[in-house]
Amino acid sequence: MQDTAKYLIHADITANGVVERSDVVGAIFGQTEGLLGGELDLRNLQESSKVGRIDVTVQSEAGRSFGDVTVASGLDKVETAILAAALETIDRVGPCRADFEVTGLEDVRAAKRRQIVERATDLLADFEAEATTSEDLVEEVRQAVRVEDITEHEGLPAGPRVADSDAIVVVEGRADVLQLLQYGIKNAIAVEGTNVPEAVASLTDGRTVTAFLDGDRGGDLILKELLQVGAVEYVAFAPEGRSVEELARDEVMTALRNKVPVDAVADANAPHERVAATDGSARPAPPGTTDDTAPRPERDADSEAATDSQVTQSDATENEPDEQTDDERPTDTQATERPDAEQTDTADTAETDDPPPTPETIAGHVQAVIGEETGEVVLLDSEFERLGTAPAADAFEAVAESERVPATVVLDGELGQRVLDVAAQRGVEQIVARSTGEFVKRPTDVRVRTAAQFELDA
Repeated sequence: MQDTAKYLIHADITANGVVERSDVVGAIFGQTEGLLGGELDLRNLQESSKVGRIDVTVQSEAGRSFGDVTVASGLDKVETAILAAALETIDRVGPCRADFEVTGLEDVRAAKRRQIVERATDLLADFEAEATTSEDLVEEVRQAVRVEDITEHEGLPAGPRVADSDAIVVVEGRADVLQLLQYGIKNAIAVEGTNVPEAVASLTDGRTVTAFLDGDRGGDLILKELLQVGAVEYVAFAPEGRSVEELARDEVMTALRNKVPVDAVADANAPHERVAATDGSARPAPPGTTDDTAPRPERDADSEAATDSQVTQSDATENEPDEQTDDERPTDTQATERPDAEQTDTADTAETDDPPPTPETIAGHVQAVIGEETGEVVLLDSEFERLGTAPAADAFEAVAESERVPATVVLDGELGQRVLDVAAQRGVEQIVARSTGEFVKRPTDVRVRTAAQFELDA
């Protein structure tokens, strides 16, 4: 009957004495017999399977009994309500006075619908948790490519460019190599422990070597071992207490840019504490680090080699503006002692002959590219240094073929779907364009801005 029941009658029972389940069932049949006529007689309804089993639970306490009654009904709503009201006429159970109170009529189908909704909600939540989004697919492909890119150099985990690169980055373990591969650094090799292998020691001969190690005691020990068996020019550490494999892209690039000559920390008991902070904190630079030994800018050939941007020395020389030495630069006192006319002439000459300064902010690059209507696309790293320039019409190829993944793209033109898609696939963080077109889909991991959001000079 429970499978065909449409309604459930719920009632509470209170008896002034100790009664049992059989007493309650007997009272229900005995005191409703003949009350509603033959068609609604409870025994007849049970025999015709229009009323199901009567479930009763009773418990006694302090000389009184309490319980509840549930009756399954296959009748219609009206007949079920009449039968429920009849239960409230029962005033005795066994020898005890008793009260019946109907607490509610329940639609079995509504209860099943609630159960269906609850279960469907759980199933949908599980399905959505396992569903693969387009961003997940892109990340899975990137991860697969990174794993395929990792190679071995004489049995040690290494990037694919270690064997033929002029500069290498020595890290601690395989996970560090994979992390650097994710950020486009393909010339890293792992020592796999504090005992530096002979293969790594021989690889340091004739190359520019940067040791990039964890910011802990283990990193200090590996550096000391490296210094005993190989040649190291620069050293960089992860922030205090962190590992290279935990760092985000901008933290990795900042650490490599802030590398220091190994001589500055070679005699320290804890070299990682002597290295200037790489996480943006205001820790002082290590002793002995002057302007001549400070980390070179990112455009420096050694630094770019460390991030696998293979720029030749001649190219780097042609791209860098002429710099005055400290002796050639006029001091503030000399500038003050000159006549006003001479100072004005000097200023005019500097404005005419010197190349324009490189912008140091995203707003400066937007002004230089879009504000000046250059018709170009410029690729920038996380520190807003230029990685490359191309005509705006070739923006797709510029982003897709850039050896280093740009952090920012500034486009003097309209941003379309193809350029946005390739930027998302390569891991570009933001794009600033003169205007945007219509997007069928818009990746959430690329921030899109327009020049109108910046205050450009007229």
